[in-house]
Amino acid sequence: MVPCRARPIGNRSDDRAKDPVLTGNFPLSAWCAFVCFDTKIHGRVAPLSALEPKSGVPVVCLAAKPAPIYRPRQPRQTPLYKTIERYLPEFERTYDRRYAKQYGRWRPIIGDVARRFLRCGDLHFGFARFRCPDCRHEMFVAFSCQQRCLCPSCHQKRTLLTAETIAQTICVPVPHRQLVFTIPKRLRIFCRHNRNLLGELARAARRATVEVYRQVLKRGDVIPGMIAGIQTFGELINYHPHVHAIATDGAFTSDGTFLCLPKVDKQFLLDVWQDKVLQLFVAEGKLDQDTAKQMRHWPHSGFSVDNSVYLAPHDTAGLQRLAEYILRCPFSLARVVRMTKDGSVIYRAEKDHCRRFPGPASRDLRGGPKRNFQVFSALDFLAEVTQHIPDKGEHLVRYYGWYSHRQRGIRNRTRQVGQVESDKLTIDRSALDTQTSATGGALSAWARLIKRVYEVDPLECPCCGGQMKIISFIERCQGDVIEQILRHCSLWEGPLRTSSGARGPPQQPARASPPSDLEFVPDPAFEQSECFESDGREFAKEATGELQLVLDPEFL
Repeated sequence: MVPCRARPIGNRSDDRAKDPVLTGNFPLSAWCAFVCFDTKIHGRVAPLSALEPKSGVPVVCLAAKPAPIYRPRQPRQTPLYKTIERYLPEFERTYDRRYAKQYGRWRPIIGDVARRFLRCGDLHFGFARFRCPDCRHEMFVAFSCQQRCLCPSCHQKRTLLTAETIAQTICVPVPHRQLVFTIPKRLRIFCRHNRNLLGELARAARRATVEVYRQVLKRGDVIPGMIAGIQTFGELINYHPHVHAIATDGAFTSDGTFLCLPKVDKQFLLDVWQDKVLQLFVAEGKLDQDTAKQMRHWPHSGFSVDNSVYLAPHDTAGLQRLAEYILRCPFSLARVVRMTKDGSVIYRAEKDHCRRFPGPASRDLRGGPKRNFQVFSALDFLAEVTQHIPDKGEHLVRYYGWYSHRQRGIRNRTRQVGQVESDKLTIDRSALDTQTSATGGALSAWARLIKRVYEVDPLECPCCGGQMKIISFIERCQGDVIEQILRHCSLWEGPLRTSSGARGPPQQPARASPPSDLEFVPDPAFEQSECFESDGREFAKEATGELQLVLDPEFL
């Protein structure tokens, strides 16, 4: 066997590339040319043991980048994990005094979900053991917490699975639109203290959509298909309850005929939505008739409806992307700019332009100064994040009309007895049924979703490229076995601090001041027309302009 000599192409400098012998640790970012005997590489850099010459004439081969390798996440290194681990006991102890008036009573589900999140992806609380049958390489995969609206990883898995079901199984190949229903700040407070109103808002959106569709089509027997997603968050994790819906751009008759919807007057849809919401809050005793009547005549009532997003028939990919957007996690770890030494969290908005957002622990949810970021103290950050955790059994996705569980069940039973639907709604699901049967259980779904998001197969052996198989489960109750295995593999990091007991009382004041490594810099154009305190918390607005807070690019 002849050793292969490697050299990098271009001017890239890499210490490992100076090694004349090509190994399996060759840098992923470089294409390389090497001299070897006629060998089939299959798009990856092969180790020397795999290079078997087929002829006696050495040739120059071009090897592409090696396939990426799956590396499990490190949850203990994220700002969210560090904040919850360090401040959760203090947050629970001081919640009634500091946050109960703004966020409502303490819900035990918050503490349960937070503690489950601290165990998510942590090998110390159990794992699955994988082994490659070819080269005997092993890998540990920690168990997940499967919690909604707090764990970004588990919520994203739930989002992808639900979006795939919506796009490929539930929605039929007809035109669709996204409908976004919002309510004024005055009414959002009631939803914050009574989460049952969130489901009623989704029902009000369904009733408004059905009424408008029937009046526009001039038929009282048609029903549209609608999937409503309830969101309670804004760009800066502020409380903003609203409804995103995927609705058919038309309605179905009793015999399955789809009637396309002509252009709908947006103001007409808005008026119907406003009436349905006001009727709801009057019936719940949150508003009286006089107040509701006044709100109907406000020029800027705070109600809004958007129906500008259109999806053509058979746009399954578009439906899936839209469903993923509607079902996304309330916050993103990618937008956590920095966590300071005193626990403050700098969180940036999704978009760069400045808008008015309520401040942390806002009592009236009114907007503060225009900005595109927010600086939270540790406890305020936990209060803002955990307010979006749903109660146990609370549905955040609801199916109405043609897409309801009842209507889909009727259609499934109709197919079983041999009746055929209209040709317009006939869908060939043979490929989907085959895929569903081949995917198997949750383990295959986990690997399939990771491969789809990160374009890497987590079950592919990084040494030989074979398919790894699970050989055992190490449960949380086997603490001694877990510690012995992790210490042997140099992976033991010790137990959680939160699990050892509550922390002492805080030494800082109730409301932490802005962190010392942040500097408030006013816009020079408004220096003469704006006055503010030295800590940048209060502002006075003049007629010449308005102060805006913009996150410095160096933090990004």
